Amino acid sequence: MILDVYVNIRRTGRHTLLAICDIDILGKTLRDKGITFKVNEEFYKGVKMDIEEAIRLIEQSTIVNMVGQRIVERAMKEGYVHPEAVLVISGVPHAQIMKIQRSVW
Repeated sequence: MILDVYVNIRRTGRHTLLAICDIDILGKTLRDKGITFKVNEEFYKGVKMDIEEAIRLIEQSTIVNMVGQRIVERAMKEGYVHPEAVLVISGVPHAQIMKIQRSVW
């Protein structure tokens, strides 16, 4: 098993925030066309795991924030992310997923 990504899970009330980044970009700052994006260790660094495990966690999360070639490409392949929803910063893809739940009154 290859440990490809860092996964950090935070739970707040009914919501689960999943932050995933490729291992090789943790701590880097990406700059492109006026955008500065820090792959912050406090936000992304958690447990190292393989992409298969990380992809399974997407299903259980309400908000997903992912950055890195390997994880974003895999999320697109699995149908979680549409290619047009990916922001590329300095050649590194970034995507977010927000699962909206309707309130029943």
